[in-house]
Amino acid sequence: MRAVVCTELGPAGRLSIGEMPDPVPGPGEIVIDVQAAALNFPDTLIIEGRYQFQPDLPFVPGGEAAGLVSAVGDAVDRFTIGDPVVAMGVSGAFSEKWKVEASTTMPKPEHLSFVEAAAFGLTYGTSYYALKQRAKLEPGETLLVLGAAGGVGSSAVEIGKAMGARVIAAASTQEKLAFATGMGADESINYTTENLRDRIKEITGGRGVDVVYDPVGGELSELALRSTAWDGRFLVIGFASGAIPEIPLNLMLLKGVSLVGVFWGSWTSKDPAASLRNFGELFAMVAEGKLHPRVTDVYPLDEYEAAFGALTGRRATGKVVLTV
Repeated sequence: MRAVVCTELGPAGRLSIGEMPDPVPGPGEIVIDVQAAALNFPDTLIIEGRYQFQPDLPFVPGGEAAGLVSAVGDAVDRFTIGDPVVAMGVSGAFSEKWKVEASTTMPKPEHLSFVEAAAFGLTYGTSYYALKQRAKLEPGETLLVLGAAGGVGSSAVEIGKAMGARVIAAASTQEKLAFATGMGADESINYTTENLRDRIKEITGGRGVDVVYDPVGGELSELALRSTAWDGRFLVIGFASGAIPEIPLNLMLLKGVSLVGVFWGSWTSKDPAASLRNFGELFAMVAEGKLHPRVTDVYPLDEYEAAFGALTGRRATGKVVLTV
């Protein structure tokens, strides 16, 4: 099968298109013929050897895809050949065929195309777990989303609105803010041209925000943390800026703020039943028209380097997807 192959760790320029053996499913596994696969920030870390879980070389990157079941292993009764599905994992998706665990694979919602479904799982799964289980976001609370036009950021904007929150979108350009507003944000802040803390004070009447959703890191993190309301929750999603901030712990003491880590991938393996329930609720929101995953950059498999560039250069709004 054709696939994007990583033979040495480094930037996307070191990847190549190559031939890999067709996968054969073992007990509890299925193989899908990939129709579309989405890029995510962890993919950029994995090919550089900087992620928590590291596959052995050579490997095929890519952690989520949508496709059709083409082979079924023993002890699998949830799927049959030809079923359209959505699958997630650590690596292997940027290929014509992908072997995955049946227990963590879900039927593709009929309301989503293969491209949309490929872009749904990781970002919406992360954001819903963050806002529901970790932040316990309540209707009427105020949610600040940093990096609000990116994959996870835009999903947090949309889910936050669906959960009844007032959503403030923060991003680096007016184009990105317009995108976030289109996803449902009530207010917007351009943190390149505006003072983040001053604008939050203005928008909230000096009260601050109840929940901060931070996939960016860097200098913005402390500014956002200082802008939380009493009993606020600060969600640590990731560090797309490349810089891991050093937060003064006295801020949590003085403001009564909870600093909450969000490692969705680990949680799904520890509580797969709860993860599947979350996706059942998310898919219901899709069917009700409350969620509309946005794919703004689509590339054929051979143009994987341009796709990675759109993600790492932070040019993309919404999700970046490869079609197979």
